[in-house]
Amino acid sequence: MFPRRSTEIIKVFIELSKLRIALFSALSASTGFILAGAGPATGLLTIACGVFLLACGACSLNQYQERDHDLKMNRTKMRPLPSGRIKPAHGLIFSLALIMSGFVILFLLENIVISALGLFAVIWYNGIYTFLKKKTAFAAVPGAVTGAVPPVMGWIAGNGLFPSYEISVIAFFFFMWQIPHFWLIMLSHDGDYANSGYPSLLHVFSEVQIKRITCIWIAAAAVSALFLPLYIPSSNVIIPALILLSASWLAWKGSRLVSREKNMYSYIQTFKAINAFMLVTMFLMNFEKLLGKLS
Repeated sequence: MFPRRSTEIIKVFIELSKLRIALFSALSASTGFILAGAGPATGLLTIACGVFLLACGACSLNQYQERDHDLKMNRTKMRPLPSGRIKPAHGLIFSLALIMSGFVILFLLENIVISALGLFAVIWYNGIYTFLKKKTAFAAVPGAVTGAVPPVMGWIAGNGLFPSYEISVIAFFFFMWQIPHFWLIMLSHDGDYANSGYPSLLHVFSEVQIKRITCIWIAAAAVSALFLPLYIPSSNVIIPALILLSASWLAWKGSRLVSREKNMYSYIQTFKAINAFMLVTMFLMNFEKLLGKLS
């Protein structure tokens, strides 16, 4: 059994890594791999592990970069760095070690193209997006490119043809999901973002306008999922039907933002809905391919 001090240190580093976000990245990479359909089974673990470590490292590095801003927000002031539970230098070393570990795994066990894409995603997230986040309320749009990279890495690892229409549609789906995902976080904590000095959409548009724009993006994310069965055909009509059903449900959830008065609870619930939609869509697409291999 770990001493209490050791357990606390482990918890701090786990919190610094943002495991839920990293897990989403690993799952999206795994989805790309499975949908490619031709890669060896051992490659799935490699690509998932490599992407997971890169994502953990990028999230840790992001917290290091934004520690001063995080201190000004109620939502983030108790994170490991702004709360003083870990020294900035230790957080930086930890993040760089994770990034290097993920890169080495992908370089040695996969190939230079996949490892280069992983490094590109880190640079884009921690360099481009983190910088733009302080300059413009629309940073989520270029920032969403980061979410489109892991499925492409998985697709290449699974021996999928690249470039191709199939992976373009998959990457576009993940890109479209990221934007309302980011915006809903900002909207549900707008007061915090204003206090921290970050630009906010509510400083550019009126409340009614921003709800309409977010609703449109959510609907577009739902529609983007409908292209998946068209380019990755299913032998079972139930799978496309379920994707259509879940997309319709998400569009309905998004439309409720427009019909309601400003309500932080509705933003949070819609945020949960769009994440659930992503998980359901990944499960349905992966289930179809995995079922085909087992049958």
